[in-house]
Amino acid sequence: MAQNLPSISAGESGLNRYMEEIRRFPMLEPDEEYVLAKSYHEHDDLEAAHKLVTSHLRLVAKIAMGYRGYGLPIGEVISEGNVGLMQAVKKFDPEKGFRLATYAMWWIKASIQEYVLRSWSLVKMGTTANQKRLFFNLRKAKNRIQAIDDGDLNPDQVKQIATQLGVSEDEVISMNRRLGGDASLNAPIKASEGESGEWQDWLVDENENAEQVMVKQDELESRREMLADALSVLNDRERRVFVARRLEENPLTLEELSKEFEISRERVRQIEVRAFEKVQKAMKAAARELAKPPRELEHDQASDN
Repeated sequence: MAQNLPSISAGESGLNRYMEEIRRFPMLEPDEEYVLAKSYHEHDDLEAAHKLVTSHLRLVAKIAMGYRGYGLPIGEVISEGNVGLMQAVKKFDPEKGFRLATYAMWWIKASIQEYVLRSWSLVKMGTTANQKRLFFNLRKAKNRIQAIDDGDLNPDQVKQIATQLGVSEDEVISMNRRLGGDASLNAPIKASEGESGEWQDWLVDENENAEQVMVKQDELESRREMLADALSVLNDRERRVFVARRLEENPLTLEELSKEFEISRERVRQIEVRAFEKVQKAMKAAARELAKPPRELEHDQASDN
């Protein structure tokens, strides 16, 4: 699937050439996308998969540009996004009723964010969902309150950012200091009771073991699939409102959506609530099915037959 994709050369000129090249790939109409996706999944049609990927390279580039502030080569950021796109194409089910772009966006962002987290520091920057969200939004929050200088934030700034991002003040302080850069593990430190040594002498390995990591990855994949299935119960307008209000990194306002659909803000709110209830109901039903013991599942299948 990755064969014959445009390559990105180093430098701004290389990026410009890449952008010009990917603009030559045509965008797909919904029916074209459906036919290609069916052909790939039912007949392993690699040419169809290639068309699905190339038609969405501009989406990857657009998302990748939002991560230019981390000082990483933009070509590598785009390449990581392309990996996420290819994973999305492999998993995409056209029968669910939504477009590939909507589904692929989450795979692209996840792939890029994992790359940023791996590359930004020698020390793992984020281990929980809150920490990862804080990592990717702290700079924006600091810019909004003009706290762009290096060093610790003052208490009022910490409180304001913690409230905006929905995290604790301690998490804001800790992440802000970690974003200040890596420190040497051999740096001298003086501990309590007069003890001295190096930073590495006091480090504790808090990483999860391989089994825990695999369980979490399986759980995340299962949740992604359940969400994709749940979205299929919505009609086009409900899906648009739900995604724009609940799933976008920068959610649209009720006013923006009311103008888009030419309806009142209250009507948009009602659609959002109804869509959320439908998705929640569908996901709970899927979770109950997964929780059924094997014997119960076999009994259900026997009853169906």
